[in-house]
Amino acid sequence: MQTNNIKTERGTDWLASGGMRPTRQRVALAALLVGDGQDRHVTAESLFAAAKKTSEAVSLATVYNTLRAFCEAGLMLEIAVEGNKSYFDTRTDAHPHFFWEETSKLVDAPVDQLAFARLPDLPEGTEVTKVDVVIRLRRV
Repeated sequence: MQTNNIKTERGTDWLASGGMRPTRQRVALAALLVGDGQDRHVTAESLFAAAKKTSEAVSLATVYNTLRAFCEAGLMLEIAVEGNKSYFDTRTDAHPHFFWEETSKLVDAPVDQLAFARLPDLPEGTEVTKVDVVIRLRRV
């Protein structure tokens, strides 16, 4: 089987695991995201740039909408790093991230090395739904 066929098959299977209909554009973007079997962190802009290098024509708005749909289906996590910039992670288990400020690159951090002694008291009538940990780094 050719590499592109394997990537497309992985992308189609990934969409099915989230109960998503495999439209042409979704399959193309899914193949870019999970086709090689590796987890990745993308921005809408970086995925759009990768898609432009293929024969698949998608608009930036379609990429944004598709990434949001992937998140809603539980296939990806959205990580807000900067006020108006989100990264989308194909790894959906709870894990921390390193954010390299010089390159704006987001990478997984070792989950087994993270420990919380306690969380602050919550406001009355609330519960924790998720804790995002982004450790910002710069070289010294």
